[in-house]
Amino acid sequence: MIVNTSPKPRLLIFIVAYYAQSTLADVLARIPLSLSELVDVAILMIDDGSKDQTFEIGEAIAAKGDIPFPIQVLFNPQNQGYGKNQQIGYEYAITHQFDFVALLHGDGQYAPECLPALIAPLLAGEADAVFGTRMQNGAQALRGGMPLYKFVGNKILTWLENTLLGCNLSEFHSGYRIYATSALKKIPFGLNTADFHFDTEIIIQLLFAKQRIVELPIPTYYGDEICRVNGMLYAGNVLLAVIKARLQSLGIFYAPNFDCQYEDHEQYQLKLDYQSPHSEVLKCIPKGSNVLDLGCAGGYVGELLKKEKDCYVVGVDFFPLSSHITLDEFYQCDLNGNLPEISWADFDYVLLLDIIEHLHHPENFLQALYQKLQLNQTVQILASTGNVAFVITRCMLFLGYFNYGKRGILDLTHTRLFTRASFLRLFLHAGFKVDQIKGIVAPFPLAFGKNGFSKLCLKMNAMAISLSQGLFSYQLFLHARNTPAVPYLLDQALLASEKRRQANLLKSTQESAQD
Repeated sequence: MIVNTSPKPRLLIFIVAYYAQSTLADVLARIPLSLSELVDVAILMIDDGSKDQTFEIGEAIAAKGDIPFPIQVLFNPQNQGYGKNQQIGYEYAITHQFDFVALLHGDGQYAPECLPALIAPLLAGEADAVFGTRMQNGAQALRGGMPLYKFVGNKILTWLENTLLGCNLSEFHSGYRIYATSALKKIPFGLNTADFHFDTEIIIQLLFAKQRIVELPIPTYYGDEICRVNGMLYAGNVLLAVIKARLQSLGIFYAPNFDCQYEDHEQYQLKLDYQSPHSEVLKCIPKGSNVLDLGCAGGYVGELLKKEKDCYVVGVDFFPLSSHITLDEFYQCDLNGNLPEISWADFDYVLLLDIIEHLHHPENFLQALYQKLQLNQTVQILASTGNVAFVITRCMLFLGYFNYGKRGILDLTHTRLFTRASFLRLFLHAGFKVDQIKGIVAPFPLAFGKNGFSKLCLKMNAMAISLSQGLFSYQLFLHARNTPAVPYLLDQALLASEKRRQANLLKSTQESAQD
């Protein structure tokens, strides 16, 4: 057990070791004593089930006391794999309240002498993780003995990873890293693979969690250590992990270990530069209209209508408005329960933007809304929802995938899913008359940025929607209006009949008086 006796920040040097009996002593001896001037240092070495004397050598070194830092030596009775071994070490660091944990390989491939330089950005509060990179100077990596095929593979893989993840790291595949344990606590690293691409998955998690990664150059050393990585299998696993992460960020795929994306609920992206429910609403609603926004989600659309169209906007949502937004009226209400008591006859438009799919009983909700609007026969309803029959979702089903995600059509918070036909029927069965239903393109600029490629995708998607709304619409936008309910029609018939009788009686009286 390593006990804390220093007020300085605590660093755990975590050495992953597998058949490292010939290199372990040298790695431990090269850890610079000057490191203790910066942090309180302790060492954890975990032998991952080696059949040689790695554990015994580690124990002997710890007992001898030549290394000026406390050493804890552990042994996995069964080989857990590179990734699982890291998980054990990081859990140890968190449990024993270390501030930082440095990953060092027991085979001597990474220079312990670099530890003081690598930990500096963490101590300065400038990083949440620091990676030693061999690739900032490619010539130096080759001079250090990195095989050409590994150098080229590293460059290609890193370029693909940067492209798909939208980052700019010089290397994804260095195993020399120092993490702040505060950053590790924010990511579910325990759900990652036990294999070698754990290092890629934890980078993805740090990026998604908006943790700061700093890279510093380190020397490259390749000795006579045995490479236990199947290069082709590793590359395939890395690419698969990055593609899954990219698809998850687009709301197409979901993996629990990548569910660590930072979400600022005060941030909401209005999609106005291309076709979307937001742009359609802005186009449909005339100036000076009275608008009821049911499920207003912070009030962003309502605020836009107030500013751009001088509308009077009433918002309703389960959550309060965003702190910097003010509508004319706001009612905090759970739309799964009763509708709020407001003056329903006063509105020109009712917005139901991406709210229907979140309700437990959309049929009951729309029927209740229909009844509330009976005294307002001129009101128009604008509604949108995701199209579960979108071509990408269909392809996923064909391949056997049906994954809910953080956003998109298969949002984890959705309780109901609709196709074009079922969305249309939902409103018709509630009593509304649907005047128009449009297909909405996928939000390519959110996925790929505002560039020529996104514009091309938008145009192609729009052309495809013109051929089949049900297949190529990412979302559906519906324009409906109220129709009189049977009780209302009966009341109108009774009133009209009485007026007709009174008119006939008056006419008859006048004719009798003339005779």
